[in-house]
Amino acid sequence: MGRFYFHLRDGDQLIPDDEGQDLPDVSEALREALLTARDLLAEAIKSGKERVPDTLVVADETGQAIETLPIAAVLPRPFRAEPFPVAGRL
Repeated sequence: MGRFYFHLRDGDQLIPDDEGQDLPDVSEALREALLTARDLLAEAIKSGKERVPDTLVVADETGQAIETLPIAAVLPRPFRAEPFPVAGRL
């Protein structure tokens, strides 16, 4: 079990996740990152936002970034600007 943080990057600005989540392992943290990115996009679409953060940065309890996930990577292929391989695609 470990604590993982899901920071948002919007351009040069980093929006920190100060709470984090306790998850069993890195694999679950990456799965949670995918779900979080999907939720962010869905909420943006529902509320009519024209802009969302660029990237989700997954960090471990030491603050070390373990994965950087472009938010657009979770879009269906026809809507992506370019293909991006996502580890552990659901």
